[in-house]
Amino acid sequence: AFATDTVFGIGVCFDNLEALNKMKVAKGRDEKKPFPLMVSDIHQMQEVAFLNAREKKLVEKFTPGALTLVLKKKDTIKDEFTNGFDTIAIRIPDDEFVLRLLKEVGPMYVTSANISGKPTTNNHKEVLKQLDGKIDLIVEGKAKSQVASTIIDCTKEDIYFLREGDITKEDINNALAC
Repeated sequence: AFATDTVFGIGVCFDNLEALNKMKVAKGRDEKKPFPLMVSDIHQMQEVAFLNAREKKLVEKFTPGALTLVLKKKDTIKDEFTNGFDTIAIRIPDDEFVLRLLKEVGPMYVTSANISGKPTTNNHKEVLKQLDGKIDLIVEGKAKSQVASTIIDCTKEDIYFLREGDITKEDINNALAC
């Protein structure tokens, strides 16, 4: 677990199915709900997902930052990592430590470091209260924000907002209007 630019996160390398399943158990997460992927830059993003001009514009405007895009995945991501979905949620975080980590180890599935349904965590002490003994490592620190990222589904003609965070619908619409 480690601090991010939004809330405290827990993550595993994107090609490690055993670790991904362990993370599901630790969180008590619904088996059918896939985890989002964090990448260090647009190049890593394009290795695993398809981006059109609209999505590239959003990536250039809002990342690194608290925007998660649901995109059509490429075959480089096996179906068992996305619970059979042909889409994947991807984000480039605005945190120096996390970006260095992602450049070093590659993309990681990262989700909030909490038990599903419980409050999100914002520091290592809160993570210990919820996940002590269930995860292998906690990096001391504090998340920069207490607000989870905005999630938008870009797989259809119209963008669908799954969760609104600090980046609003108005922000997205204004960026696309330019």
